[in-house]
Amino acid sequence: MDFYNNNYQNEKDGENQENNKATWEDTSIYPKTEFRSEPPLPPNTPRQKKTSKLSYIAVALLAAIFSSVISLTAAYMYLPQLLQHRGMITMPAPNITIEPQQDLTVYTAVAEKAMPSVVGITTVTLQRDVFFGTRRASGLGTGVIVDERGYILTNSHVVGDGNVEEVMVLLHDGSSVKAEVLWNERTLDLAVIKVEGTNLVPAELGNSDDLRVGEVAVAIGNPLGLNFERTLTQGVISGLNRSIPLGQGETIEDLIQTDASINPGNSGGPLLNAYGEVIGINTAKIQTGEGLGFAIPINTAKPIVDQFIEKGEFTRVLLGVRGINVESFEGFTGTRLKAEEGVYIVEVEANSVAEAHDIRPGDVIVGVGGNSIETMGQLIRELYRYRPGDNTTISILRNERELQIEVVL
Repeated sequence: MDFYNNNYQNEKDGENQENNKATWEDTSIYPKTEFRSEPPLPPNTPRQKKTSKLSYIAVALLAAIFSSVISLTAAYMYLPQLLQHRGMITMPAPNITIEPQQDLTVYTAVAEKAMPSVVGITTVTLQRDVFFGTRRASGLGTGVIVDERGYILTNSHVVGDGNVEEVMVLLHDGSSVKAEVLWNERTLDLAVIKVEGTNLVPAELGNSDDLRVGEVAVAIGNPLGLNFERTLTQGVISGLNRSIPLGQGETIEDLIQTDASINPGNSGGPLLNAYGEVIGINTAKIQTGEGLGFAIPINTAKPIVDQFIEKGEFTRVLLGVRGINVESFEGFTGTRLKAEEGVYIVEVEANSVAEAHDIRPGDVIVGVGGNSIETMGQLIRELYRYRPGDNTTISILRNERELQIEVVL
């Protein structure tokens, strides 16, 4: 019975399909086309989407292309390095551009401005030796051109404090010329020498009285020989009004202290500010400490330089006294003076300015021209500001009284 019913049902389904087909073909306006219908699904059965084989092929193809691109890119990036590592090719050095900060450009500008004015100085001096008698010794230092006619400022000790047999100057263009020592002062550690040359570039002199601790400081010189000529070192002004001993009871005072590296051979070279102006002449370094260099303020040398530029010579004014610092006098003699600082006059020279104006031994000089005097070095430096014929006031202590004496130097 079941078999019969099944066959009957199948025949009915076939007739229904034929009727449906005929109805589609009769109502279509397109050419007749045979369609294959799917068997009906049970109720509430979700219909599955068909995935085309072409989609699988397209995805696989895109993946292969993408993988090939990555492989080719990696090979392009790393192949030159691999070949260079194996020594098969030589790659050029990479071109790296560094943008300097503003403060770094200051040192370059200072160097370009000041370098043509810096010279190397070599000397031959005669020295006495207890074993070999008199012998020649060579020296090295630095100088700075202060006038286009060939005047050069340097240290007194660079030119042997005047006791020198030969002085040669190495100019910026590489030429070497002979120099003559015109003036030197050991207590100031300054000297002026002169060369004959052309196209000399003088340095611009600044104002050392306006310096402040922390300002930029640039030193240029010839440390450790001319193989390192015109070496630039940079730092700051780390102190003002410093004093260091010269030996034989003498002291050089009012120095500029800097942490810019200063080594043997830098002596006599310029200390410059951020504008490329000379603010000092490098003179010494404390051997037992790092970052302790010293320079003579350029304002100490300006009156001397100005006279050479104007007159071609320098005439020093003399007060005509021999003196000693009050502190040293009290230490040597054990005598307490009423003055806490100043210069105790030991001797007054005959026919001198001091004798003519009744300045006496035992007086203590405490001021010149309104500026206080504490040491013999200060007195010498203050007098260098004047020229023959100038008037000034000498302040002295005598018998616990302060006197103002007008003198003509």
